[in-house]
Amino acid sequence: MVQNINILIVDDHPMTVNGYINVLSEEVFEGYQLNFTKALNCEEAYNLITDSNTTFNIAYLDLSLPPYPEKKINSGLDLGKLLRETKPNCTVIFLTMHSEASLIERLLKEVSPQGILCKSDIDIDEFLNAFKIIFSGDNYLSNKIVKSLKDRVFDNYHLDNYDKQILMRLSEGILTPNIPNYVPLSLSAIEKRKAHMKNMLLQGKGGDDDELIEAIKKIGIL
Repeated sequence: MVQNINILIVDDHPMTVNGYINVLSEEVFEGYQLNFTKALNCEEAYNLITDSNTTFNIAYLDLSLPPYPEKKINSGLDLGKLLRETKPNCTVIFLTMHSEASLIERLLKEVSPQGILCKSDIDIDEFLNAFKIIFSGDNYLSNKIVKSLKDRVFDNYHLDNYDKQILMRLSEGILTPNIPNYVPLSLSAIEKRKAHMKNMLLQGKGGDDDELIEAIKKIGIL
């Protein structure tokens, strides 16, 4: 039996909407029938989302959209929150031209989407790959989104590019005495930086290099 997958696409550029539909329509998803619904502004999307007769399995939401002030729906973020309230099982994917960490963190906190794609970061192949990853049950963040979040973490912990290089070498299995061959710092300077990072990331508990690498992976630096 073929299962219907109802996909809502909200973007104020009709050619962009049709482009998304064409990309997904050309791919075969065995056992599934993809059905598409379009909206070009917040008002159209609001009416579709709040209609009790509509069911959406997946929603692509552009962030910058003509607002619907009467219902205080001013962006794709507001539509995402509305979907979480009215259709909580719907998979939400944001599309945006912006990758600022503060914006991404707000999306993750207020909507917890399954995907965030930076429009300048993806092509047709990547758009389709992201859909397949999300459709399989995993979350997806495009490269610029991931980099923005990693950079924010570095800023929060006051780490610089040298610290990042040291962490990368450690994660590659390179021993500390050999890191000066890759990073233009003395061994003593590298040891001091490692001690500083362990103090911050391991909350003053000390620990070996493996624990440091595990800590940075948990907070998304590497």
